[in-house]
Amino acid sequence: MSRATGTDARAGDFVLADIDCAMAHDGTSVLAVKAFTEMGASQVWDPDRIVIPFDHIVPSNKETTSVLHHKIRKWVQRQGIKNFFDIGDGICHQIVSERFARPGMLITGADSHSCTYGALGAFGTGVGATEMAEVFISGKLWFKVPQSIRITVDGALPDMVSAKDATLHFIGEIGAGGATYKAIEYYGETIADLSIAGRMTLCNMGVEMGAKASIIPPDEVTFDFIGRRGSERSGESRGESDGRGYSPVYADPDAAYTDELFFDVSDLPPQVATPHTVDNVQPIDKVEGTHVDQVFIGSCTNGRFEDLKAVADILDGKKVCVRTVVAPASRSVLLQAVHAGVVETLLSAGAVILPPGCGPCLGAHQGVLGEGEVCLSTANRNFKGRMGTGGFIYLASPETAAATALAGEIADPRDGGS
Repeated sequence: MSRATGTDARAGDFVLADIDCAMAHDGTSVLAVKAFTEMGASQVWDPDRIVIPFDHIVPSNKETTSVLHHKIRKWVQRQGIKNFFDIGDGICHQIVSERFARPGMLITGADSHSCTYGALGAFGTGVGATEMAEVFISGKLWFKVPQSIRITVDGALPDMVSAKDATLHFIGEIGAGGATYKAIEYYGETIADLSIAGRMTLCNMGVEMGAKASIIPPDEVTFDFIGRRGSERSGESRGESDGRGYSPVYADPDAAYTDELFFDVSDLPPQVATPHTVDNVQPIDKVEGTHVDQVFIGSCTNGRFEDLKAVADILDGKKVCVRTVVAPASRSVLLQAVHAGVVETLLSAGAVILPPGCGPCLGAHQGVLGEGEVCLSTANRNFKGRMGTGGFIYLASPETAAATALAGEIADPRDGGS
C-alpha cells in the first residue's frame, strides 16, 4: 500500500492507491462496463492492465447470456484490451495467477476470491462492479489499509490430507467472520512445503473468513513458479524492482498483528464443511457414510492439475458409482492433464469432463442440484442455493471427493477406496 500510494501507509489509514492489475469476468464485467458508461467514461486508463476472462457461464447457456457476452467482447475490442480470455480459457483467478500476478502487486478483481493472488505474494482483493468501473476509469481506488493476522502452521500434512483440509480446519476454528477486513499472513514449515497450487487453495478461501487479503510471503517456490511461466506472459509491477521485474514485500520483524494463531497439522484428519455454512467444519469421521448424489471436482479452489492428478491416482482402474463432474481450472491445466494421461483415467472411471471454467460452483447452468440432492464439492462455498435452490453441499478436498465418488457416500480417502 505504501508503494501503491507513495505514502507511509499504516493499518487503519484511508489511502488512494494505484492499481497494478484489474480483473472482471463475464459475470461482473457487464455491471462494471454499465457503471463505466453511466459515469460518462469513454476510455479505460490502461488497457494493458485490465484482464477480462469469460468463466462463469461458459459456453453460454441461453440467448440472454450470449447477448451480454457479445456486448463485452465488442467493448473489449473498442478499448484495445488485449488480455481477454474467451470461453474455455479458464477461471479468472487461475488465469491471473498463471499469467499476471507477481509479488508486491496490488490487484483488484471483481470477484470475491481475488485473494487467491496472495499465493504469489501479491495483495489481491475483491471489489464491487462499481468500484471496478472507477478502476477502469482512473487506475486508482480508495482503501482502508487492513490490520493483519499472522497464522503460523507447522507439521507435515498426513497422507491423503491436503491444503484444502488445512484451509477448512482454519476456517472452522476462526469462523466465517473471524478475519473480517483483515489481511492474513501465513508462515511456518507447512506453508513453506506447499506447492503454488496448495498455496492458491489456502489463499483462495481467505475471504470465507472475511479477510480482505491472504498473503504468503514469496520464497524460492514463488520465484521458480514465476520464472517457469515465462516473463513474456506476465505484467510488470510498478515501483522499485529487485532485478526480477517485481518487488517482493515482507513484514518487518517487529510488525504488529491484531492476532497471532498457531496450528499443527501433523495429525489433521480429512475435513468436511457441512451445509449450509463454510465454517461448520467436521472431521470426516463425523460425516462419513452420508449419501451423495453428485461429486464436483474443480473451481478456483481445487481445479488445478495437482488436484486432478490426486483424484486420478485414487480412481485409477476403478469406477465411480455416482455422477462425478470435473472442471479443469484452465486450458493449460486441461492440456497438462491430457498429456499426463489424467483425463483418460478420469473418463475411464466414469467422470464427466467439462470445459475449463467455474462449472457447477455457482449453480448457473452446469451440475445444478435438484431439490434435496447432495453434492460433495471441492469448491469454496456451500450456502443454500449455491448449486440449486434445494441442494445440500459438503465441501472437502480432491482426495475426499475421489473416495466419495467411488463409494457413493462421503468416504475417508485414507481407507483406500473400493
